[in-house]
Amino acid sequence: MNLEWKDFLENAGAEFSDTGVAHFGNLRRELSVAITGNTFADLSHYGLISVHGEDAADFLQNQLTSDLRQVDEQHSQFSGYCNAKGRLLATFRIFQRGDSHYLCLPVEMIEAVTSRMRMYVLRSKVTIEDASETYVHLGVSGDQAEEDLRAVAGDLPVNLHEVISTSEQTVIRVPGIHASYEVFADVERAYELWNALNVHCAPIGADAWQLLDIQAGIPVISSGISGAFVPQMVNLQLVDGVSFKKGCYPGQEVVARMQYLGKLKRRMYRAHVQTDQQPRPGGEIFVPKDKAQPVGKLVSAAPYPDGGFALLAVIQIASAEADGILHLDSADGPEIVLEHLPYPFPES
Repeated sequence: MNLEWKDFLENAGAEFSDTGVAHFGNLRRELSVAITGNTFADLSHYGLISVHGEDAADFLQNQLTSDLRQVDEQHSQFSGYCNAKGRLLATFRIFQRGDSHYLCLPVEMIEAVTSRMRMYVLRSKVTIEDASETYVHLGVSGDQAEEDLRAVAGDLPVNLHEVISTSEQTVIRVPGIHASYEVFADVERAYELWNALNVHCAPIGADAWQLLDIQAGIPVISSGISGAFVPQMVNLQLVDGVSFKKGCYPGQEVVARMQYLGKLKRRMYRAHVQTDQQPRPGGEIFVPKDKAQPVGKLVSAAPYPDGGFALLAVIQIASAEADGILHLDSADGPEIVLEHLPYPFPES
């Protein structure tokens, strides 16, 4: 994190975790406001990978699950990076600014993804580097927050994944339960944005922003679940993160076979669990009748304002839709209650 920006956040009351801002002194209130009101967040727990050079677009087209021909300075995408077995190593938003493509993903994933991508550069004219400190990364959510952002940032993108950039900032419309945006700006511009938003809106930390992503059904692959799922298991195709019409990429045969010839047996659900213990990505899900074999795995979790935790979890469809009881960590662990995702899942 940029040290000037960190000093600014400390003066604003931020409490820090190892990767970024944890909260601003009252986590429970921040969670409640995130669900019901107008918020903005420092998103420095996410980092950026910059990919640039003469062959950058072709290189990424041959590596990622989405169709990079649709990414330009006005359009971003969700995308994924798979191994040869079609298992997701990472998910991210990809956008273009100037002559660089930027991949936005959790800070903890930056080194592993950067190192692996560099293995495949070979003779391509491509440079891949950690660009996490290039911009301050902010999230904005809520109708009033949208108006306040427009007042200081100017025109905002209207449709999901659209981008508007100026010399000082890039603004992307992102999925959310409220009008939501992510902003990448230089430090001086970030000061202006923060101070303008801080009049009518509440600052929130990483957990509260993750709660909004969970409510929106957005999968985030972290180190604990890297390599655990094919893209369809985390609904990546339902948030436009997979193209089935583009050419080859690592694992493409497996992903395509699942789409056209296979039967998807697991998919991602939104859920809630009432427990005092923070669930971790990769935590297993069981049914009472089988104490040894898990039927699912957690993707992400965030505390919920009324108690317990909101979850995204990949679960066997047969187990999830059998009106049975699901439990976290063991067959007699806390009960998991399934909830509706904000987008439909097509019938098999």
